[in-house]
Amino acid sequence: MVIVPSKMGRHNKRALLDRLLRLGRASRADLAKSLGLSQPTTGKIADDLLKQGVLEEIEDSAQNGFGHLGASPRMGRPGRILRLRQSKARFLGIKLGLAETHITPLPLAASDEDEWLIRFKTPSTAKEWSGKLQQAADELSQKTFWGVLASVPGLIDERKAKILYSPNLRWTAGSAFSAPIRDIWSAPVLLIQEERILALGHHSAHPAGEDFLLVDFGEGVGSAVLIAGKLYAHPLPISGELGHTPVMGNRRRCGCGSMGCLETLASIRGLLESFSAAHPKLRKTWGTLSDFVAEHGIESWLATALDAMAAGIAGALNLLGLRRVVITGVVTELPPAVFSYLSAAIVKGTLWARFGELKIEKAPQRRKAGLVAAGIDRLIVPDEVSENAIVQRLKA
Repeated sequence: MVIVPSKMGRHNKRALLDRLLRLGRASRADLAKSLGLSQPTTGKIADDLLKQGVLEEIEDSAQNGFGHLGASPRMGRPGRILRLRQSKARFLGIKLGLAETHITPLPLAASDEDEWLIRFKTPSTAKEWSGKLQQAADELSQKTFWGVLASVPGLIDERKAKILYSPNLRWTAGSAFSAPIRDIWSAPVLLIQEERILALGHHSAHPAGEDFLLVDFGEGVGSAVLIAGKLYAHPLPISGELGHTPVMGNRRRCGCGSMGCLETLASIRGLLESFSAAHPKLRKTWGTLSDFVAEHGIESWLATALDAMAAGIAGALNLLGLRRVVITGVVTELPPAVFSYLSAAIVKGTLWARFGELKIEKAPQRRKAGLVAAGIDRLIVPDEVSENAIVQRLKA
């Protein structure tokens, strides 16, 4: 289901939903005041979204004395508070990973990031993928959704919902990944590059923060840029491929076919490979690596990887003119000394740090929140470009 408001009302609806996404809940009066709209206009927008099932009303507990501490109970009929609908899932979320795929229904409000209803080993062929999807659909009690939202690695043509190239999951190219999804659920499908989803999720949790570069270290290394609350975008379906920056002296072969890419050093696999080469008699597991670093500190093999990470991040910050970087993924799970070393190395290579403050923060991966934000933005109140793209895909 794609909800298409008139051109005149599109901006106001997007603004109201964005505000509720940030606030969680608010009264009509509070929304009107914060958006600079009249109460009748705000009320009409809210009523339309209630009818469409985008919003729901709950009782204002503060009015009956259960709100702020010290507040006096207010008499009369309880007020009504608006929030994004939580009582029913509107989207189906998919997280495609190299090792595992996660699937879960998503209401229009972010929930616990660790809760994914269905998990299975990511298959190695398109045929196996179609079969796994059908099994997942059979397990789900809810059969229809307004849209299917997928966080995927690789180069993505988001407008056409196609994976152009995924070096570690090559079978997903073209429509092999998305076609079975549409066949099973008969709904619009959004494919969004995984780091872009993480950036949207972080912004939904910290909407007042300034522009940032997000860098995620996991099965690969990727990044995304968020400026003025929106993902940086351009005509080419490629951005944030920090992991494929060549590192001098690195002779490891990357899944993309090149040699010396950063992610061969800085991904989970790359870090474990370096650890195993330095200590071949120790178990090649993430827990063993983390425990070893906690006891022995940062050895040369790890310093080499962290310096390469920092050089890539500092170069991106210098190029983009940003002073805030958000780091997610496995680097944040290692002992604190690792993040401290990485932060210091980034500062050393960033020009702005010589004149002002550089903000370097670590954060959890908020993938589900990012998927919901993308679904609201592109399916519930899409701009004209997204709307036309969706209509064309549904006709295809």
